[in-house]
Amino acid sequence: MDPLADLAGLPGVADACARARDEVDALLWDRSLRAKAAEIVAESAIQGARASAALEGAEVSIDAMRAGVSDEDSPMGRAVAAAEAVTAAIPRQVDTWSRSPLQVIAHLHVVAARGFDRDDARGRPRDTDEVVDPLHIGLIPPVTDISPRFDALATVLTRPTQAPAVLVAAIAHGELLALRPFTWGSGLIARASLRLVLAARGVDPDLWGCPELGLLAQGRPTYVKALKAYASGEPAGMAEWITFNAEAIRLSQQRL
Repeated sequence: MDPLADLAGLPGVADACARARDEVDALLWDRSLRAKAAEIVAESAIQGARASAALEGAEVSIDAMRAGVSDEDSPMGRAVAAAEAVTAAIPRQVDTWSRSPLQVIAHLHVVAARGFDRDDARGRPRDTDEVVDPLHIGLIPPVTDISPRFDALATVLTRPTQAPAVLVAAIAHGELLALRPFTWGSGLIARASLRLVLAARGVDPDLWGCPELGLLAQGRPTYVKALKAYASGEPAGMAEWITFNAEAIRLSQQRL
């Protein structure tokens, strides 16, 4: 069985994934950029952290990011610092993600939740049905759903599939954001999963792309609408979410 490949047959999904992949390939094959690879990776990281923090409710300018707003001891400064820390941790987690995505998810929460959650809760799924919900998604799954859905996600992410990597990334992102397995920081980790899947599956191995920028560019209301469509479990809703993610990946290549 290959359930992800079945999703690729939903209306518009295969074309959207192909357009996103073509845009990534166009960036990676631009020889004029190779000499600036380190600069591109650094810019992708800071832009991605800023966009993810903004979606988490801590919106600051890129100039403020470069000036070190994350050093400020304030709720916004700490949220930006968490986004930066998660993004910075991604390159060292790509290989482990392919074998043990749940281990990486736990590690990223340890990184993200410093100063936001109890030390003994960092890296552990929430034990209550209360979460910080900056996107105002609502529809919080109960604690009892976390373990079985984590196990199902790990199986899906480590099982061979004929589905496009862009689709796999969308599913990882959607499941983590819909589930919100942690009291704080689930959104940062969900968005990090986009980078992890694309790197681990060879689409963007050097982490040049910045999918968080594409998510932010489409707007928070569109983001939430697409996620709620995913959470419905209906085929049309799944297609809406996957194409939304594919468009975010496509757009991000043009905005760096």
